[in-house]
Amino acid sequence: MAELRVVPSGDNPPEDLDPNTRFSNLLRQSSWGDESAFAQLYDAVAPRLYGLVLRVVRDPAQSEEVTQEAFLEIWKTSTRFDPALGSALGWMMTITHRKAVDRVRSAEAAGRRDNSYHEANQDVDYDTTAEAVTASLEAERVRRALQTLTPAQRSAVELAFFGGYTHTEVASMLGLPLGTAKTRIRDGLIRLRDTLGMNT
Repeated sequence: MAELRVVPSGDNPPEDLDPNTRFSNLLRQSSWGDESAFAQLYDAVAPRLYGLVLRVVRDPAQSEEVTQEAFLEIWKTSTRFDPALGSALGWMMTITHRKAVDRVRSAEAAGRRDNSYHEANQDVDYDTTAEAVTASLEAERVRRALQTLTPAQRSAVELAFFGGYTHTEVASMLGLPLGTAKTRIRDGLIRLRDTLGMNT
């Protein structure tokens, strides 16, 4: 490997240097706190790093954010770069790729959390009469009162009251028109209310 030609801070690396040596020099100068050198490095490699991120993240706006995060880490950790272990561009691309993968994993984890929360907190549509029965009666008393209903009413009420199914779902499960299912549920719950002595 050719000897690394480090250019003093504040000076521009000669244009005749190969890209790897030039990037290595700019990284070394950045590690000394040379903002001008880091700006040159940014201009030289930003398109390549952004392209790498875009291939992983796929969203242009997020890719810009991730690229900025990668450059921030490159600036902060530039003292760790060792040209004996690999090229400057390879080192920067490794940091950038890790940032991109982290963003994708974070987005996937957030999506799973949102889905789990939505599923756990999804409201079930109940008829207002069913809500009144649920709020006012113990389940065992309701089960006993169910025996006073007709078989058709009981099937519909059990699905809606104990199963937590919506009117549309009850209608589908029993093979009934929606209006018929609603009527059976409503009439059954009204009969339950009367049997159990609830006030309207």
